[in-house]
Amino acid sequence: MIRKAAFLLAALGTAPAAGAVECSDIAYEGSRYTLCQINAAKEQLRLFLRDGEGQVYGHFSTLEETLAEDGKTLAFATNAGMYHSDRSPVGLYVDEDGEEMRLVTNAGPGNFGLLPNGVLCIREGRADVFETLAFEQAQLGCTYATQSGPMLVIDGELHPRFLPDSDSYYIRNGVGTSADGTRAVFAISRNAVTFHQFGSLFRDHLKLPNALYFDGNISRLHAPELGRSDAGFMMGPIVGVVEDTPAGG
Repeated sequence: MIRKAAFLLAALGTAPAAGAVECSDIAYEGSRYTLCQINAAKEQLRLFLRDGEGQVYGHFSTLEETLAEDGKTLAFATNAGMYHSDRSPVGLYVDEDGEEMRLVTNAGPGNFGLLPNGVLCIREGRADVFETLAFEQAQLGCTYATQSGPMLVIDGELHPRFLPDSDSYYIRNGVGTSADGTRAVFAISRNAVTFHQFGSLFRDHLKLPNALYFDGNISRLHAPELGRSDAGFMMGPIVGVVEDTPAGG
């Protein structure tokens, strides 16, 4: 019943229930995806990279252990942007420890440099995806921010470089946000898809005006609601929802 309810929320384009993370497995246009919808006005959506000693978390399990020490639990998480071999962010990264990396506005190699790219900005009561130059011009103060690329959807339009007949297929993950910043939907494909297919999921199915690509084959998801917590190589930035551990939990 939980998966069915979450699917209906996604299909209707409505926000998840207040104070809830809703995850579901869906099929769209011949591909399979897992979606996790966040009410950004209610949930504690955060970014994570390093622990109190400056060590990279790298794994969902490591982050879970740290949160548990403070009576917290990780209700949802996914990798949140591209990083170098030492797991340091390629572009802008801001968390509770401050700014680790500045905003990068120039073109470059790889998917990150396939302009336009963008920023996920998390502020009090909202989460927004911005195209990088629009973000720079707005001069917003984000509690948390991570830069990645390319943008998937920009003001309701797919990235101009995405081709319907592309033969570049990968597992992909990303995030889209509503215009009012209260609804954030994180998606990961369960089979290899093109950028065009992935962007269309956010624009045409989820009806989100802006969406940002996080990464490809290394994409991983922590969704206890679905009994899923992917392991693998160490990650860089992680985005997740933190909740208080229930009494007796």
